[in-house]
Order: sequence, then C-alpha cells, then structure tokens
Amino acid sequence: MTENEDYLARIGTLIRDARQHSGLTQAQLAAELGTSQSAVNRIEKGQQNLTLETVSKIGSALDSELVGLGTSGPSHLRVQGETTLSGAIDVKSSKNAGVALLCASLLNTGTTVLRKVARIEEVNRLLEVLTSIGVKATWLNSDNDLELQVPRTLDLSSIDADAARRTRSIIMFLGPLLHRAGTFQLPYAGGCDLGTRTVEPHMTALRHFGLEVVATDHHYQATTSAVTGARRPIVLTERGDTVTENALLAAALYEGETVIRNASPNYMVQDLCFFLEKLGVSIEGIGTTTLRVIGRSSISTDVDYAPSEDPIEAMSLISAAIVTRSSITVRRVPIEFMEIELALLEEMGLRYDRSEEYMAENGRTRLVDITTHASELKAPIDKIHPMPFPGLNIDNLPFFAVIAATAEGQTMLHDWVYENRAIYLTELTKLGANVKLMDPHRVLIEGPTRWSGAELVCPPALRPAVVILLAMLAAKGTSVLRNVYVINRGYEDLAARLNKLGARIETFRDI
Repeated sequence: MTENEDYLARIGTLIRDARQHSGLTQAQLAAELGTSQSAVNRIEKGQQNLTLETVSKIGSALDSELVGLGTSGPSHLRVQGETTLSGAIDVKSSKNAGVALLCASLLNTGTTVLRKVARIEEVNRLLEVLTSIGVKATWLNSDNDLELQVPRTLDLSSIDADAARRTRSIIMFLGPLLHRAGTFQLPYAGGCDLGTRTVEPHMTALRHFGLEVVATDHHYQATTSAVTGARRPIVLTERGDTVTENALLAAALYEGETVIRNASPNYMVQDLCFFLEKLGVSIEGIGTTTLRVIGRSSISTDVDYAPSEDPIEAMSLISAAIVTRSSITVRRVPIEFMEIELALLEEMGLRYDRSEEYMAENGRTRLVDITTHASELKAPIDKIHPMPFPGLNIDNLPFFAVIAATAEGQTMLHDWVYENRAIYLTELTKLGANVKLMDPHRVLIEGPTRWSGAELVCPPALRPAVVILLAMLAAKGTSVLRNVYVINRGYEDLAARLNKLGARIETFRDI
C-alpha cells in the first residue's frame, strides 16, 4: 500500500466511525453532502481522493472536526508520558445536570441564574439554540454563572438548526415546549428516527400530555392536543435519564398530578428535581423510581440554583491517579453516585482516604474529598457491568478498562447498554494494553500493562476518548491524541487542569 493509499484508508476509517457514532447511514450522509451512497462507500474504504473542502463538509455534517485550516482546524493533544501526578483538584459541576437545567429554563419566564455552569461544547450548542429563539443568555463572571431570561413568546421559526443538530440534548426541548406551542418543529441529529431505542421512550412518555410527533426530513413535527379523561401513571419503558427528565419537564407545566414510574433516580435527574422545586413544582419521591409531580399552569419565578458536581468527572480524575500510580486529592466528589465504583476499586486493592461528608451548594447533594494512594491492583473476581442507579454508572464503565489494564489478572467488562462503545476500548492495544473484543458488548482485559506511547485519532465517543488520554499519561515516551473535539464536548479544560497536577499535555493544531 502506498503512503497516499494508507492516508486515505485512515481518513476513511475515521469518517466511517464518526458517521456510525452520529447514527447516520451512508445514504443519509450522502444526502447531507449532495452526493451518492456509492461515493460515501468509496470514501470510507479509502478509495476516493478527497479535497480539504470535501473533508471539511463531511466534518460539519457529522459534527466532527475532521479537518480545518489555521486556527479553525481540529485541536490535538501531545502527551509526555510516565507522569506522576500530585496536588488537589476540584470536581466541576455536572455536565448532564447543566444540560437538563438549560432545557428546564424554558419553563420559566422569570430570571434563571445557574451557578458554575460547565463551559463545554454541548452547553455552547444549546445556548446557540436558546438565543436563536429569543432567550437572552448572559455569562455573569469568571465563575461561569449564567443568567437566562426567557420571553413569554418564543420565536421557534428562527431556531438555529445547525446548532440543534449538533446536540442530542435537543430532544429535551419537547417536554417544556409542548405547553408553550400548539404546533412546532424541532431539528434533530441524524439517526434519531422515531421507533429507535433512544427516541421512542420519549414519545411514549410525552403522549400522556397530548404530544404527537412525526419524523419528517431532519425534523420532529410536533402537535399538542388537550388531554381529556382520567390520566394513568406514566410507566417509562426504559429507565433512561433523559426520558425521565423529559417527562418531568412536561409534568412541571401540567396543572395537576403526574405519577412517573420506573423513573431514573440518577444524579442529573435529582438536580433537575431540586431545580423544579425552587420553581414551585411539588415533587415527591426524589431519588426513587416513582415520582409524584404536581405542576403549575405557568411559572414566572426568579430562581438561583447551583447544580451539583459531576460524578463522571470525579471518576475520570480518580482513574488518572490510579493509572499513573499517583497520590492526589479529588475534592467535591458526589459520594452517593460513586459508592459502588469506590467499593469495587477497594475490592481491587485501591487504597484511599475519604473525608467527612459535606453539602454541595444546592444543599441536597452529599460531597466528600478522596485522596488516592499508589496501589497494586488485582482483577476483580466477577465481570464489571453497569446498572441503573444506584448501580455502577454506565458512563463510568469505560474507565475500568484502563484501570483493569493496570491491574494484575484478567477482567471482563460487559457494556450491555451501547451496541458499539466497547469496540473503541480496543484502541488501548495501540498503547500496549491487552484488550480482546469478545463481541460488540464485551471486552476481556489482561494486565498489568507496560504502556508505550503512540499516535491515535480520538474515537467518536466521549468516555473512551478520555480513557485513551489517561493511558497516555502513563505511557513511556510521547503520545499524540488527534481531533479532541469530542472530549471538549464533555469536559472543560481537562488538559490544562491535569497539567496543574503535573501532567505534561500540550494542545496544538496542524498548520
């Protein structure tokens, strides 16, 4: 294979992975680009010469910074490995709670102030959508406090469709908007077709409030009718976080009682409940799988709320300490949502100290400080698999891949939720790990690993991308992680914050 053919094959693989992560078929991507499915197939096989303009168009269609010119191009990370970390770091506010609260702001025509909002790309996209329909958003200070003022009448015809398609969170606009507009249209990210596992549970829940949705070309066409007759409890067919949040958002502006069964009691759902209570919505059963909500016909309240800290970021930082065999203090860990993970790590041999509990700024979430110590880990006896809260969080499962690669023995990870995310964990083999893919849901990891530096392209999945970055911290020599936009979607200044602990990570762009 010539050097040019190898380059085209690598680009083709990257495009295929990004397309699959976006949920688009080859035909759908071809329609976005104004070309044929056969042309897309040739591109993904590395059999098609590409101009920079073409790759840039593909990157835009897939919400992936595949290529760019000058400072507008994708950013990469150069990591000097064999790092030992030290010092203390605060966990930032929850990304998923922040996203839910931005959507919830549409319920309130008073002034909403959210404290210490994560400045991540997902939040930026939602703010672009909100401001396009008339919401005034103002960053108040360097602490990332955000003020939102929602008009009584939203200009939904002016919605920023490009920004909306770049965030899967747009589906959580359905709950608050169904009370504010009889008929409306929302763009959706490619692949979110009605009837798929990720979307249909939302429709099942929201039909209880009179919402009917038809999927048209790249849009949800929503129509709301009056609810008549006795209302039965909403039984969610999937205990999903965003599904529960959408049902809560709809129930908040429904003047009457709504019972939601099989609800997720996860951290972002609890934060949303606490926020809705400050808006005057009554909610019983917070933290359980049955929620009883008494909504209001209208909400116009000045509200000030601080979302709690992010347990997934806390797990990321603890994992960084484990893989580099470092002693660091991770402050403001939401312990209620980390207890299973820490219990499993203790079983594997992790030594750590834990402070007394104290309250988050929302006055409801319990926090602790965790100080790690360099430890010799052994593989757990049983496989590691996620469960709905209070089980091991599905978003924390990938971190156990890099932890298991550090431990002595054989560990099986079973990601039964996502079809292909386990596949991305096999990228750790390029850094020296022994990771075998058993099927699309299971990987077998043999440790310990002698990590070695390599150059990799970021997989189009947030947590596996961060896992690779953490392994690079421990790897011998210099590693390069290319196209880290996906990490920036879920983490704020992660490289810079790790550098404050002693990491040596340089951000750069291609000339």
